[in-house]
Amino acid sequence: MKIRHWDRLGNGGIKFSELGFGCAPLGNLYRAITDEEAHNVLQAAWDDGCRYFDTAPLYGLGLSEVRVGNFLRGKPRDQYVISTKAGRLMKVSPPDQRTGIGKFFEVPNRREVYDYSYDGVMRSFDASFERTGLDRFDILYVHDLDVWTHGSKEINDAYTETFMKSGYYAMLSLRDQGVIKAFGGGVNEWQACEALARRGDFDLFLLAGRYTLLEQEALTSFLPLCTERGIGIVLGGPYNSGILARGPSDDAQYNYADAPKAVIDRVRRINATCEKHGVKMIEAALNFPLHHPAVVSVIPGGQSVAEVNSNRAMLGRDIPAALWADLKSEGLMRQDAPV
Repeated sequence: MKIRHWDRLGNGGIKFSELGFGCAPLGNLYRAITDEEAHNVLQAAWDDGCRYFDTAPLYGLGLSEVRVGNFLRGKPRDQYVISTKAGRLMKVSPPDQRTGIGKFFEVPNRREVYDYSYDGVMRSFDASFERTGLDRFDILYVHDLDVWTHGSKEINDAYTETFMKSGYYAMLSLRDQGVIKAFGGGVNEWQACEALARRGDFDLFLLAGRYTLLEQEALTSFLPLCTERGIGIVLGGPYNSGILARGPSDDAQYNYADAPKAVIDRVRRINATCEKHGVKMIEAALNFPLHHPAVVSVIPGGQSVAEVNSNRAMLGRDIPAALWADLKSEGLMRQDAPV
């Protein structure tokens, strides 16, 4: 698998496999899987050449970190890159009050407590070490500083102020001491990423679902800013929660919810154009983001060995230039999208 070497700081940088692994599904997202199944999925990703793994305390309320840590502890430490996140602390709770009921299954009884302060970031980071059993992380992201997560601009603005005045300096200190190689944000909105980038010295952003075959509005100002400053982009959710993978059915998912009719109609047109060129839409969706110079890795995740192997098989698929040209001429892709 191709490796992309990012080195914004001149400290040797980080080597990302073009295909990374998003570990949210290992937290029993939407359905429970066994420890053995989780191990087999991670082993398949490793055997396929994946060397970048992203997790978070939220995923399975700690379960994802435990599982990925159990797997990676048996691998040479210099052969992989791992990131986790901060911004939430996991507190013991009664079963009926835990976070993610109906979303995470058969997970610890924990509830999330948002804490973007200096102390909150350090406590979260320390807890991630305990859950994974690893000796170091390469990247630490502040998690979900966006309106989509917090429900209103006012609440998100308050959390952002807390982070920029407090928690940000914890991450800056960890990087400056060499405890981590880089820090950034794992966020669902490109506008929130841009607001952070303009206020601080961020290295990387894990942008979930906001630069895909379906939507490229991040090209308006955020991605040019990243190119200018050498900020790397890890692209999560390249299938927009499934609609670009499974197709434009009436029950398609977009942003973890039922897709609106307008989105289904647009995807139906994208799919028809892909079929005209003999390309599966999912293949175009996985490979499209990697054409942007700021993108260092795409992390679709997976809950089965078959899904992992399928992603690997599609990586590097030769997409005809005429397909991209037709998508642009039909108004289904921005004219300035690198292809």
